[in-house]
Amino acid sequence: MMNRHVFRTGWKKGAMLALTLTFGMAVAGCGAATPSKGAQATGTAGQAGAASSDQKLVVYSAGPDGLAKKLVAGYEAKSGVKVELFQGTTGKILARMEAEKTNPVADVVVLASLPSVQGLKKDGLTLPYPEAHNADKLNPDWSDKEGNYFSTSASALGIAYNTNLVKTPPTSWADLAKPEYKDQVNIPDPSLSGSALDFMTGYLSAKGDGGWMLFEQYKTNGVAMAGANQEALDPVITGAKSMVAAAVDYMTYKAKAKGEPIDIVYPKEGTVISPRPAAILKSTQHEQNAKAFIDYLLSDEAQKLVADASLLPGRTDVKADKRANLDEIPLLDTNWEWMGDNGADVTEKFTQMFK
Repeated sequence: MMNRHVFRTGWKKGAMLALTLTFGMAVAGCGAATPSKGAQATGTAGQAGAASSDQKLVVYSAGPDGLAKKLVAGYEAKSGVKVELFQGTTGKILARMEAEKTNPVADVVVLASLPSVQGLKKDGLTLPYPEAHNADKLNPDWSDKEGNYFSTSASALGIAYNTNLVKTPPTSWADLAKPEYKDQVNIPDPSLSGSALDFMTGYLSAKGDGGWMLFEQYKTNGVAMAGANQEALDPVITGAKSMVAAAVDYMTYKAKAKGEPIDIVYPKEGTVISPRPAAILKSTQHEQNAKAFIDYLLSDEAQKLVADASLLPGRTDVKADKRANLDEIPLLDTNWEWMGDNGADVTEKFTQMFK
């Protein structure tokens, strides 16, 4: 099985090559399929009606759980296609793909890490769909101009804090290394959370090797690596811990909306956006349905569902009203190419540091 510590574009070369070859053979084994024109939409949310009579689609999605199910239900209602949905973290999805490399199952993947899907494209595992409806309205920094992946939503990483325990919230990432927060801070495990790794690689791409000093200070101050995103957040909600570094903001907003004593701040020096890209896999045996599903994800209806789930919509013409929008969040000057190339090394070094 694939080593989850290297689940991004830093997958072990042998495993990635095997997966690439297998996907290629699966495509070849299906014969020379007639290229589909996909769902040629004429409306904002009805384009899924152009799906084929095949009536099946398999989607692997990194969630969030409620949103993924609503998106699937919306697509099914408009297309009549039955979707088989598997949900997990980005690491679990890529591990499942590796385990299924001799018999690829998924048609579409939705990940919580842009470099992860860039790695799939780089290794020839994605099926381009440049004519996707509304693709021209997506944030160009988050999606592929050739149509290999479409970031239909995004989250930002911040500092989540318990409002009962923290009366004056921190304003900088460095504040979490202060003595008053000793043993009171969690940080997600980058081998389990694509967004956490986005933060770490993004921070290091902006700060250089000197950025490791921050994480060393965290370790010295008792910051705990605590599972994936929700596992890191839950102890802060209950008051067992005070804060989460690199907290996924939409999870915090949702908990706050439920009345939990929690809030989030974006450090003044800037943070990292973690786009959530969707891609059609080249091995798909349900190409028209997959294209129609992408069209649905980019529709007005689906983008409103994204905004209602406290995520940043992927389309620049859609705004969220329950959270900070992109123009309200200070950003680090990140380098996505560097982040993808160095993800495996960063994961290994960070997890060893925090063991």
